[in-house]
Amino acid sequence: MDGRTDVNKLDSAQLGVELGERATLVQFSSAFCQPCRATRRTLAEVVGMVDGVTHVEIDAEAHLTLVRALDISRTPTVLVLDASGRIVRRAVGQPRTVDVVAALGQAI
Repeated sequence: MDGRTDVNKLDSAQLGVELGERATLVQFSSAFCQPCRATRRTLAEVVGMVDGVTHVEIDAEAHLTLVRALDISRTPTVLVLDASGRIVRRAVGQPRTVDVVAALGQAI
């Protein structure tokens, strides 16, 4: 056993913000991660296009317990949550806008 918890659902207490009405984009970032900045812009663009979607960025270094529980090994990692907080998609690396919108289709 490696100490990780199988987490497939997140709530507002874990994220520090209220979940989106329809979906939530959770981005795990680190301070000197250049692709994290571009990912932040991409996710903000999608949030502006799709009603009821929230974006939250989490500093991976400051939330190691959650990072370990979710088995986050690289930044950026983006989780797509449905309205109830269930993780429906996970992507590592800088996403394309079209891929984020497609992933939201599974959550909404």
